[in-house]
Amino acid sequence: MTYTLLAAYTTVFVAGMVTGGRASPIVLYGAQINAAVVAGEWWRVLTATLLHDGLTHLAFNGYALYVLGPQLERGVGSTAFAALYLAAGLAGGIAFLVGAPAPVAVGASGAIFGLFGAYLAAAWVNRDTPAGRAGLTQLGVLLAINLALPLLIPRIAWQAHLGGLLAGVAVGLTWAAGAQRSEPGATVGRALPPAVLAAVLLAGLLWYT
Repeated sequence: MTYTLLAAYTTVFVAGMVTGGRASPIVLYGAQINAAVVAGEWWRVLTATLLHDGLTHLAFNGYALYVLGPQLERGVGSTAFAALYLAAGLAGGIAFLVGAPAPVAVGASGAIFGLFGAYLAAAWVNRDTPAGRAGLTQLGVLLAINLALPLLIPRIAWQAHLGGLLAGVAVGLTWAAGAQRSEPGATVGRALPPAVLAAVLLAGLLWYT
């Protein structure tokens, strides 16, 4: 899933550049334009996660996914990883929709912050171990830097970052609890919490729009 998503980011970006850049129909019909979402075009919350505003934006999100994705996907399985990505993407988009009603957003940051949140939850649960403490310190510093970026770069959709992060933390805590209990069928069961969260978020989005 990680490499499929990276390929999708690149393919959509190239297609958008070839067909008009910011004026491309891919961007016009895929970006999260909140006014259009409220009018019923709810799918923009998801399609916007495949769009990026420039090569730097694409490179930043692509690198973050490349760093965070493979190890997490190997640990929880591709289905659970995909469900987490979907849930975090929805959570980020909904947070941006509610928290910034007028603007427009593109990018996978909300979904990627969900992956970050899952790592953060695991580090918190294992904070009494040396590895957990080290991970929590490192992730805490990275989180502080990323949450401070909107103060320096006003165009960053911090609402999406926060929404995705909270979704990732919630899912990560359920995964960590399941791992501690050594539940049977854990590989399959890991997909359930993010899938349920995604379903609830999607239902809420449909109701809201």
